[in-house]
Amino acid sequence: MPKAAPIQTNFTAGELSPRLEGRVDIAKYFNGVKQLKNMIIHPHGGATRRGGTLHIANAKDTGKKIRLIPFQFSVAQAYVLEFGENYIRFYRDGAEIGGGGFETGFSTGFSTEANIVELATTYLESELFEIQFVQSADVLYLVHPAHFPAKLSRTGADAFSLDDEEFVNGPYQSENITTTTIAPSATTGTVTLTASTNTFSATDVGRLVRIDQSSDFGYAVITVFNSAVNVTATVSNAFVSTSARTTWRLGAFSVTTGYPGSIAFYEDRLMYAATPLQPQTVWGSKSNIYNDFGPGSIDDDAVTYTINSDQVNAIRWLSPGKSLVIGTVGGEFLMSASTRDEAITPSNIKIVRQSEYGGAYVLPVRSNGVVLFLQRSSKKLRQFIYQFESDSYVAPDLTLLAEHISGDGIIEMDYQKEPDSIIWMVRSDGVLLGMTYERDQEVIGWHRHEVGGVSDADGTIAQVESVAVIPNGEADQVWLSVKRYINGETVRGVEVIEKGRDQFNPVDGSDFFVDAGVSYDNGLTDTLANLDHLEGQTVQVLGDGAVLPDEVVVNGAVTLASQVNKASVGLGYQSDLETMRVEAGSANGISQGKIKRFNKVSFRFYQTLGAKFGPNADNLDTVFFRSTSDAMDSSPPRFSGDIEQSWPNGYETEGRIFLRQDQPLPMTVLAIMPHVRTND
Repeated sequence: MPKAAPIQTNFTAGELSPRLEGRVDIAKYFNGVKQLKNMIIHPHGGATRRGGTLHIANAKDTGKKIRLIPFQFSVAQAYVLEFGENYIRFYRDGAEIGGGGFETGFSTGFSTEANIVELATTYLESELFEIQFVQSADVLYLVHPAHFPAKLSRTGADAFSLDDEEFVNGPYQSENITTTTIAPSATTGTVTLTASTNTFSATDVGRLVRIDQSSDFGYAVITVFNSAVNVTATVSNAFVSTSARTTWRLGAFSVTTGYPGSIAFYEDRLMYAATPLQPQTVWGSKSNIYNDFGPGSIDDDAVTYTINSDQVNAIRWLSPGKSLVIGTVGGEFLMSASTRDEAITPSNIKIVRQSEYGGAYVLPVRSNGVVLFLQRSSKKLRQFIYQFESDSYVAPDLTLLAEHISGDGIIEMDYQKEPDSIIWMVRSDGVLLGMTYERDQEVIGWHRHEVGGVSDADGTIAQVESVAVIPNGEADQVWLSVKRYINGETVRGVEVIEKGRDQFNPVDGSDFFVDAGVSYDNGLTDTLANLDHLEGQTVQVLGDGAVLPDEVVVNGAVTLASQVNKASVGLGYQSDLETMRVEAGSANGISQGKIKRFNKVSFRFYQTLGAKFGPNADNLDTVFFRSTSDAMDSSPPRFSGDIEQSWPNGYETEGRIFLRQDQPLPMTVLAIMPHVRTND
């Protein structure tokens, strides 16, 4: 029976596919795990329990989905916008603007209806996740194929306005190439436009009509549909004459054509793309004039380009960088100037296909110049990256080693830069996914997160429905919309993942490892209130660093058996780490499939307090962190170092190691070191 003492030094490969259970021939096998739930991978190797979620407010209409969209005016002033059916609400500094939140010393939580800042919109619940957006300073531009492009403007620290964009001279469709003419009845004011053949429709109200006359032009906005050959319009730029001309253009955006579904800034132009009528076309504004789309031949005139390919490639998204990456249903394209190192102009522009995977209708994210996008089925995440060897762009699959992780598809994602580089994604079944991504260090590690609570009376897990990330000092904030079943009703809340507080301080009550929770620092008390959003729920309590008995929320509060100064209260959740089958070798080869026994296992923890271990979730022993030298009337300090544990199982062939933290306490695992005997 050969003895071995292997070590798993890191977890940077994250959760691996069940299809890799036999791949002990690849390095990633030894850096990966079978499952990683409610644990975050650090780029330097360790896996740590994610912070709990702080409850900020309930959604306005808790029975309908909401979408969270970030709005970053500056690093110091960032907002999260709650888009619901026909409204927008606003959050800043961890509270709903105008919501009457209360300060708890180190957290803000639970907003109440007061003077909540809210704007009316026309977006339906079913359209919320089809909205695409881009920001410039204090203006957020919004597009949706069924809605006129809009601008959300920040007019003050807590003030916003929402208006339709006011376009100047475009965008237009291509100039008429038929013999049909249009003639205006006058050159200014309210005019009648008469066409020589059927040209107009009732859905053209609000549409632009431009008539080129010699070297000049005029254009007007249709206000009344009279017939297919006659409309009333208001002149915006005077026509040169009233003569009939074949040199006319109709506006590209209207109820007739639909509106753009994608938007981005590129080379100081605002780029719109993909109306339902022209799904392969991109319209770019004049340089530095984002609402002027007047066509012309001067370098700073507006640009229009339609992708020519062997199939219809409806544009799904735009992502600007050195070139403009265009994601379509059938492939990925680059827009750039035809001449190297020059800016695009009406006469100097090209779009070239780079790969043929096709994209989903989900906004991509950028990390260090790399575009990360979802393939058409929404199940594969790919990185669009330049390859020097082929002098072209490639898009390798980042889910290749974890093909199971995306389930039935991903519906939204955002990027957290600080403190760790993590792509956060919402799966269609409500599971929150994270992928720790440090390309230079070859770290691509997936982790799953199931928030506390249930989403239905049948006990289905609580569902994350939207994610948004905004900067907040040293650590970006990850905001979530979560659907739960509370006290017999469906409730949707807005929450923020807490960062777990200062890892170097002892546990003193300021730790936050509960979901939909509230934290307290209001002086000595035994009654913890402001828990109306958890009415009837059993909650975990951490008071002054000690894990207290679970309580049930009654009338929005819990009453403790003793008084505390600091506390966190909320729904409990489990953090699990389960290794792959240990491969320690044997006298005649591998140890896979052979009978083996762990004598003991050493765990290298960092700033940890509380853990369970064993061969599986049903057979766990407790790791004890309190020593005889620790005072009995206070919480023991966090532990960093190695703890050796006798193994609670006998002979087996699997050889897995399972770790769990289910108390409202921190756990970080740096390495796992089993002592194993293998029977040959």
